[in-house]
Amino acid sequence: MKGLKMSKTSTERIYEIIRSPLISEKSTFISQFNYYVFKVSPNSNKKEIKDAVENIFKVEVKSVNTLNQKGKKKRFRGKVGFRASTKKAFVKLAEGQTIDTTVEVK
Repeated sequence: MKGLKMSKTSTERIYEIIRSPLISEKSTFISQFNYYVFKVSPNSNKKEIKDAVENIFKVEVKSVNTLNQKGKKKRFRGKVGFRASTKKAFVKLAEGQTIDTTVEVK
């Protein structure tokens, strides 16, 4: 339906979407360009991720890019297993905004 706005994501759902910040060499490098990387729920979409980051960290999000990472096949003591599949979100913030990912979310 044209012209109708969808309701914002519920508070309970917001804390289910963002699993944890992803700290790696690449994420540390791109943080200087105002990008932050999070592990997110596999069934979340870009709009929900944007709402969650804006509500939890009180920042303005410019864009969200997502990446579905398929679990790899691994062997351990002759048995085949799989690593879990994950979804990452690359979140770009507006100029002058930052997120301190070392602080615990309450």
